[in-house]
This record gives sequence, structure tokens and C-alpha cells, in this order.
Amino acid sequence: MVAYPCTEAEVVAVMEWCDSGNIVAIPFGGGSSVVAGVEPPGGDRPCVSIDLRELNQVLEVDATSRAARIQGGVLGPHLEDQLRPHGFTLRHYPQSFEWSTLGGWIVTRSGGHYATNHTHIDDFVESTRMVTPKGIMESRRLPGSGAGPSPDRLVLGSEGALGILTEAWMRIQARPVFRASAGLTFDSWQAGYEAARQVVQAKLWPANLRLLDPTEAGSAAGLKGDEALLIIGFESAELPQDWPIRQAVRRAREAGGRVEDEAIRISDGSDEEVGRQGAVGAWRNSFVRAPYQRNLTAGMGVVGDTFETSITWDRWPSFDANVRAAMTGALQRVCGGGTLSCRFTHVYTDGPAPYYSFSGMGRQGAEIEMWTELKKAASDAVIANGGTITHHHAVGRDHMPWYRQQRPELFHSALKAAKSALDPKGILNPGILVD
Repeated sequence: MVAYPCTEAEVVAVMEWCDSGNIVAIPFGGGSSVVAGVEPPGGDRPCVSIDLRELNQVLEVDATSRAARIQGGVLGPHLEDQLRPHGFTLRHYPQSFEWSTLGGWIVTRSGGHYATNHTHIDDFVESTRMVTPKGIMESRRLPGSGAGPSPDRLVLGSEGALGILTEAWMRIQARPVFRASAGLTFDSWQAGYEAARQVVQAKLWPANLRLLDPTEAGSAAGLKGDEALLIIGFESAELPQDWPIRQAVRRAREAGGRVEDEAIRISDGSDEEVGRQGAVGAWRNSFVRAPYQRNLTAGMGVVGDTFETSITWDRWPSFDANVRAAMTGALQRVCGGGTLSCRFTHVYTDGPAPYYSFSGMGRQGAEIEMWTELKKAASDAVIANGGTITHHHAVGRDHMPWYRQQRPELFHSALKAAKSALDPKGILNPGILVD
């Protein structure tokens, strides 16, 4: 069954009905999960998909504190449409922005627009309100607190296993006016990631700091296929961005990067096309179109996917080499060959978040089995080499075997206890996060 609650009271009513009948309840936002996070668990137990599309309003805007109270079922574009008349933006753009919701972003700890500093939705959450089978849990709205473990941290990443997020206070910001952008090329992938490290550790906090390996730069940014591309972008509502971009470019050049001075684009608000020209613009367009291209490539018989992770800088070179070796071997074994590329989606002072893409020709009728083998090879390599099974795609059902290896066992016991306290009958998204 599918339920369409229009108010929080109706969410409570559906939850109580499911709990009284021992019926599985799965929160559903935009349905854009790529890890089987919203599918029924199987078996004979009846199931209700609780679609939150009607809880889609910005309820309150606090312009003084720059925060807004927003319902969890609002899709990205509608959220921005409601903030725009107030002069504000959440400025969180996951690739699924058009078809994913605020509540989905929070409970999957999504990664968005910013490559540094404000990378995850976590950074924007001020307080949360969640309906559970045992009642409503709401945190106090605060800019920060040292009062024990944060209740919001229990909600963030909970993937519908603990409750249904109905609303949250989110930190918002003035819409950007000043922008700057540059794309630097490097003779090698290694020189490119050293430049990214130098820039992020200078703590200049560019909004965009994305590195594309030569394969990715060739296929998605229009380069020749033998150079890495580092995309640097800054933005601000209040301050010109010429000094930060020039400092970041200087450090990247010292690491071997090349860019002509006239190709560094700086705008005081009059040029809306900054970051949309040349190789940088070509990559942006490719990034926006990428999910839609999957219909075409799958229809042509291509077996492919992506996987993302994070690792500290000291382990990154060996991690990358080992993962590439494992996936190249798997593509050869499963598909007779294929392509593998990598880019950095987010960059931290202590390490990157690499995002790998792979593809190979499938055999008609065997595509699912081939994908499963390639997905296993990728996940095994990530965990064996010390990475996280997911940086921003969530755990869902697909990643559970590797999440079990990553999580501390005592933490699993503590999480089970939390689920027992909030959802004693185990009706919420069973099999997700908690065994």
C-alpha cells in the first residue's frame, strides 16, 4: 500500500496503524536512492510506502538568524523556489537535486554543491523533528551545543530505520553575487591531486574544488584525454572573490597546473556565466546530464555504475592504485574490458572523496549478474583498502554486507538499542542499518 499523508498528524496516524498491525513502514521522499534504500524488504509481511510529497512547504523563515523551518517532503527545486523571494538559498545541490527531498538528504547524509567546508547536509541542519512509533522526537534549535551526544546526529544518516523526518530547521544563506572560476590542467593525475591537497589545506574554502582524472576530463570536459583537470570555483553574497581565486590558482600552479590569466573568470554579479565556459562549463553540463544518459547506455547494453568513498591523504595514492587494479581486473574478467575513471567530488583537509565510474559491454540477459559481480569487486576493494563503503550515497540494502565490516560492533549494539527504544516492533525499514 502507499500512503500520502498531508500533515504531520496524518504521518502519526499512519505510523500508529502500521505499529498496531506489525506492518512494515518505509518513508519515501523522491525515490532517487541508488542503494535500494526505499524498496520493501521482501517476505510475507505487509508493507506501506509512506510518500511524503505533500509535506513540501517552507513554514517559517528567520532572516535574522538565517534559518528556515522546512517540511521534509519538499523537492529541491520547490525548496529553492520558496526561499528565493526572501533572498535566501539552502545552496545544497546533490546530483539528484531535481528528484530528491530535504528529508531524504538529511536521513542519507547527502553530499551537495560545496566541495569543501560545507560538504554534507549535516552542516546545514540546525534542528530536526522526527515521528517514531514511540512518539515525536524534536531537538532544540541551537547554533551549537556541548550537551551530550547530539540528537540530530541520530537522525542524520538514519535512513528511515528510526523514524520519519517531518521537518527541520535549516541554516540558509544569502544568494551569491560574487563569483570566480578557473580550470587548470595537469600533465598527470598525481600532480592534479597534489594541487587539490595544497589548495584545500590552505583553507581558502572554494565552493568548488573538483579534480577529474585524464579519462574523465577527456570524456566529460572535452579535453584530449591525457591531462587531469582541476576545477576551482568561489562564490559569496557579500565579498568579491578575486583575491581567493588568485591565491588558489597560485598554489595550484606551484604544483604544476596551467591556466592562462585571461581564462580566470571573476564576476561582481554582472556575469552569470562564470563557471559555465570552456572545459569547466563542458564538465558542468555533462555532470547535470549524466543521470539521464544512463537510460541510453543501459539500453545499448552497457553495464556500468559509480561508487564513491573517502580516504586520508597519506593512504590515498596506494588506495587509488589498488582500487584501480581491482576494478580493471574485474572489468576484464566480467566484460572482457571496459573503462574506469575517477574524480574528486569533495576534498577535505585530511583527504579526498574520490568518485569512480566504470562501464563495460554486457551480455544480453546477464546484465544484472554482471553488474552484481562488478559492484562486489568495487565494494570489496574499497573496504579492504581502508575506505568507507559510502561517502554520500547511503547504505541502503546494497551496501549492508560491507557496512557490517566497517561499523564497530559495539556501535551496532548501541544502534540496535536505539532502534528498540524508538521502534520496538521493528516496523521501520527493516534490514536497513540494523540487522
